[in-house]
Amino acid sequence: MNSLIAPHAVSQPVDTDSAPNAGPLDPERAGQLLQRLRRHVGTVFQGKAPVVDRALTGLVAGGHLLIEDVPGVGKTLLAQALAISVGLRFHRIQFTSDLLPADIIGVNIFDQRSSEFVFKPGPVFANVILADEINRTAPRTQSSLLEAMSEGQVSIEDVTHPLPRPFLVIATQNPLESHGTYPLPDSQLDRFLMRLAVGYPSRGVEREILLHRGQRNPVDDLQPVFDADTLIRLQATVDTVRFDESLADYIMDIVEASRQSARLTLGVSTRGALALQRACRAQALVQGRTFVTPDDVQQLAVPVLAHRIALGTGETVVGSTRLAAEAVVQELVSRVPVPV
Repeated sequence: MNSLIAPHAVSQPVDTDSAPNAGPLDPERAGQLLQRLRRHVGTVFQGKAPVVDRALTGLVAGGHLLIEDVPGVGKTLLAQALAISVGLRFHRIQFTSDLLPADIIGVNIFDQRSSEFVFKPGPVFANVILADEINRTAPRTQSSLLEAMSEGQVSIEDVTHPLPRPFLVIATQNPLESHGTYPLPDSQLDRFLMRLAVGYPSRGVEREILLHRGQRNPVDDLQPVFDADTLIRLQATVDTVRFDESLADYIMDIVEASRQSARLTLGVSTRGALALQRACRAQALVQGRTFVTPDDVQQLAVPVLAHRIALGTGETVVGSTRLAAEAVVQELVSRVPVPV
């Protein structure tokens, strides 16, 4: 196996709402738990409340996250903090050019005692996977995550193995380096609910980190806020958040504008429209609401849709392709009338 971080041992969660086959939580209770989780993660991932909110939105929506940013801004810290705060098993997989699919999903090994092949699970069998520098491995290995991200399972030699629930992939990539990288194909990008950037902390926050953070990893002192079963119930609660028909039309207007835009060769797919709807419901829940507003659509359109489009051949990209795609989506949203 290639480099991976062993799962963190977690103590008994301090709060649980788990029960066999339990359904959605009361919305007020869900809001209280999520606010508590938000503050808890913010104690170690400081000065980036909007990024924490987006990450919690992805977690509650049951979607995967792609973080595209420079090294050293806390991408691994955020993934670890999320996993530990919800009592989830966490694995980090360092993607390299020689990584093979079997290094991720596992392999069948012949057991001489039983004279049978026995499946040895790979590091993908965890609740939270940090796919570090995912674009540094070959497309064949990248695609080994597709079934896991889409179906929550992996298949080896016609045998399907379910993954633990909940299951979340947080992938990272460095936008500044292109040597030795393999851009993610559109089919893989479409599996990520959102693409985020962390950015540098403010001077004040960075100064506090310099003064008070020693050799010890700050996540080592984190305790779970609630357990995995409660998170599953929170994810079910997302479906109870009200989504008005006018907002469905609003999203469709944005989607159709992307498909008709002369600046794009590929517009937003139906999966992208569904992802935006799901993310809006999850964000409303994270913010303590039981209904979606047009502001949710406007705030999430860029992180949910920008990685699902393809710029036209006539588009001149100065600097980051990500920033160019985000600018196009922002411009499309600004032109679509907002429902009253």
